[in-house]
Amino acid sequence: MAPFTGVLVDRWDRHRILVMTQALSMLQSLALAVLALMHIITIPEIIVLQLMQGMINAFDVPARQAFVVTMVDNRDDLSNAIALNSTMVNASRIVGPSIGGVLIATAGEGWCFMIDAISYLAVIASLLAMHVSHEAPLRPKTRMVDELRDGFRYVSSFLPVRAALLVLALVATMGMPYMVLMPAVARTILHGGPHTYGFLLTSAGLGAMIGALYLASRTSVMGLERVMAVATCVFGAGLIAFAFSRTLWLSLIVLPIAGAGMMITMAATNTFIQTIVEDRLRGRVMAFYAMAFLGTAPIGSLLAGLAAAHFGVPATIFSGGAMCIVGGIAFGLWLPRFRALVWPIYMERGIAEAVTVESGVNSQVHRRKHVTH
Repeated sequence: MAPFTGVLVDRWDRHRILVMTQALSMLQSLALAVLALMHIITIPEIIVLQLMQGMINAFDVPARQAFVVTMVDNRDDLSNAIALNSTMVNASRIVGPSIGGVLIATAGEGWCFMIDAISYLAVIASLLAMHVSHEAPLRPKTRMVDELRDGFRYVSSFLPVRAALLVLALVATMGMPYMVLMPAVARTILHGGPHTYGFLLTSAGLGAMIGALYLASRTSVMGLERVMAVATCVFGAGLIAFAFSRTLWLSLIVLPIAGAGMMITMAATNTFIQTIVEDRLRGRVMAFYAMAFLGTAPIGSLLAGLAAAHFGVPATIFSGGAMCIVGGIAFGLWLPRFRALVWPIYMERGIAEAVTVESGVNSQVHRRKHVTH
């Protein structure tokens, strides 16, 4: 649904979309909590509820990402706002399960879903407290199919966006499923239980927070594409090391590397795309981002489960890490072509100007010191 909902996000009021999606997500989590706490939940019910959540996310993710632009009054703060948003979103996807692992071990799955449902009240209250313009976007005279084609043409023809989404899809398909295989690692490889699982998730979450702090320390998006390439390779290397680990202490050492690499890759990709995309296409492009990020991960999880059943969990995690390294290297080889396409956009939006001026000042200072010497 994401490509079609992206068109609607560009047409409709994004604030109202978010209020609706959060309310529906709260009901979905509440249903999971009630069924789990009553011990009557079945696999078909889980599948139906997850299908509903996927449909909700098809609207929520592109609307949420595109809404960041509406929240920021000063355009000079937009790059930092996008980076902060993407860092929080992606860090929470790793830190959240870490907290969940501890709660599962202490209180059970049902209360995890109940806490999740209650937390949506704060989200909805925050959205309703915002003072934003509810003027409906100008509805284009073109057909929805034409707008969808326009968004797909932009994503597929503009190399920086296309390459970033392809690498993100590769990481989500081949690398992220290691989180799904984590219970099997805790039980069969490390011979532990729920507490071991919680420790592993917490370790990965710690790495994610370190990655988040690194991105928060950056003052500009300049050079972010190089960071994406390196982080993808680091993520792959962390997975390979984790695949070879047979002890808990070694796993707790290498998982922060994987967690940091994955978080930086996902958050940096979000920031990079949001910075260079045209405003009129933002909803549609972020819908394709949702497809590459959230849409491919379940497919990768299914494939990882099948591969783990036939070849073993360590071999599956190892192959995923190797593919991430290959993707990171391929992405790095595209960087020279990136700069020729992205630099004019940075100049147009005043991002590169500050860096250029600062570099010029530093060069003059360096020349003066050299002449004096």
